Order: sequence, then C-alpha cells, then structure tokens
Amino acid sequence: MNLNSDGIVVGIAALIIIGIFHPIVIKCEYYFTQKVWPLFCFVGIIFLIVSLFLQDVISIIMGIAGVVCLWSIKEIKDQAVRVQKGWFPSNPKRADAGSKG
Repeated sequence: MNLNSDGIVVGIAALIIIGIFHPIVIKCEYYFTQKVWPLFCFVGIIFLIVSLFLQDVISIIMGIAGVVCLWSIKEIKDQAVRVQKGWFPSNPKRADAGSKG
C-alpha cells in the first residue's frame, strides 16, 4: 500500500498560513488602517499567478496563500469595525484613532 501525505501537508500549511495572517491583519489595521488593503490584493494576486507556474503541493500552498491574502481584505475591513466597537484597541498615535479609516 502506497500512502500519500500531500493532503496532510496541505492541511497543515493552510492552518499555518491562516494562523500567520490573523495577527498580520490585526497589526496592519492598527498601524496602517484598513487603507492597506491594496497591498493584500497585490500580494494575493502575485501568489495566485506564481502558483500557476509551480507544480504539486507547492502550487497548492501558494494558491492557499494567495486566497488568504485576498480574504484578508475582508478581514482588515472587519477588523476596523471590531476596533470601532471597542473589541480591539485603536492606535492612539493615529490621527483617526477611534474613527472609521
């Protein structure tokens, strides 16, 4: 019997990538406001394009990273709402602290 570990590798990679992006989204909203979303869009598109030219598991992992970047656009906007609700601290050094960015 020949076992294939690709599914496990991809699952673990997806969990790690999502786990890494959670604090990235929080920090980006804190320091740069939700206006940083074009960076997530650009990086996400780059990851997706790169994934088209790679093979096997690495292509899948790059695709996951690209989709997570694009999903982070929604999350960074949601994070701004969470800050407004007081669930997360606003950056007191920003001129728009406590207001919608």
